[in-house]
Amino acid sequence: MTDVLFGYGALIIAGVVMTYMWRFAGVLAAQRLSPDSEALRWVRAVATALIAGIVAQLVVSPPGALGEMPELARYVAFVTGCMAFFILGRSVPLGVGAAIAALIGLSLVLPG
Repeated sequence: MTDVLFGYGALIIAGVVMTYMWRFAGVLAAQRLSPDSEALRWVRAVATALIAGIVAQLVVSPPGALGEMPELARYVAFVTGCMAFFILGRSVPLGVGAAIAALIGLSLVLPG
C-alpha cells in the first residue's frame, strides 16, 4: 500500500515540478520580449488557431452528450454565440451564455 502511495506522490511531485519549471522559464523569457515582438505575435496566432480548432471540432463532431444534440442546434448556437460576442462588446461570458441558451432552447424544440 505504501509503495502505491509513494508512486502516486512521486508522480504528482514530478508533474508539479515539470509544469512550474516551464512556467518559470516562460516568465523569465517573457520579461525580455516586447509585447509587440514577432515571437509573441506568433504565439498568439498559434494559441488562437488551437482554440479555433477545438471549437470547430466541438461544433462539427463533438463527443458525448453534445454529439447527441441535433446538428442544426449546434450550428445555430455557434452562430448565435459569435453574433452575441461581437454585438455585446466582445464579451466572452455573454457570447458563451448566448450560445448555451440557444443550444438549450433549440435542443428542446428540434427533434433529436
